[in-house]
Amino acid sequence: MEWMIGLALAGFAGLSARWNWWRLPCGGLPVLMYHKIGSSPRGSRLKNLWVTESECRWQLAYLKERGYTPIFFSQLLAAARGDAGLPEKPALLTFDDGYKNNYAAAHPILAEAGMKANMFVVTGSLDRHNYWHNPETEAWIPMLTLGDLKEMQKSGIWEFGSHTVNHPNLTEIPLEQAAWELRESKKRLEDALQTEVTSFGYPYGRGAYSTDVRREVFAAGYRMDFGIRQGKTPLPQPLNASHFQETPFKRLFIRGDDLRFDFHLNMTRGKARF
Repeated sequence: MEWMIGLALAGFAGLSARWNWWRLPCGGLPVLMYHKIGSSPRGSRLKNLWVTESECRWQLAYLKERGYTPIFFSQLLAAARGDAGLPEKPALLTFDDGYKNNYAAAHPILAEAGMKANMFVVTGSLDRHNYWHNPETEAWIPMLTLGDLKEMQKSGIWEFGSHTVNHPNLTEIPLEQAAWELRESKKRLEDALQTEVTSFGYPYGRGAYSTDVRREVFAAGYRMDFGIRQGKTPLPQPLNASHFQETPFKRLFIRGDDLRFDFHLNMTRGKARF
């Protein structure tokens, strides 16, 4: 009998470690982080970056059913400046890098749901492929074109932020090179889209908690920055003289290998796993 109890307790502990159902529900702004929409290619070692179209559609329906209103970067910044309010339950949908499948697959799903999204663009990859990935472990696939960006902007469904020019780890390159990546990507996007780019997402999340790198982010003219630490960021956050919040926004990594229960835990607890 004792061994059965022990086995049951071990199983319970294992399940509690995998699914953080025991965390208390938490408030704050959910910033969902997507990458690629579709089915992962054969041999991919980054399957968790791929969310299928059916799961993406289910996730947006989940948000709508629970009263969430997706917003743009510009709405969040306007609220921080005191120029406008936010919906009762705001959410920020973000897509990293700028894959062609975000337009081909995610865009119609967003339009169908009547929802807005934001994208962090690697400007050097436009009209090219995801050259920062090792093709032996993650296939090179088409990225968005400049024409795609303009069409997406015109649709009223998307806003854009910067994800650097070349997707480097900003802590592994000289600070002056990092500063160039930040300034040049912002300039290219603003020149192309004829609108201010206020938001920055750190590639790999690296540099988000580096004092020197973060100083360069705001020196380049960004007002909000987003890391990849799992969780929600409390609101409201006041806008001070140099930037929006004291630390980068946390995000909820939407993994392709997660279950729907994981998505629910992310939205309600801020984390689904350790």
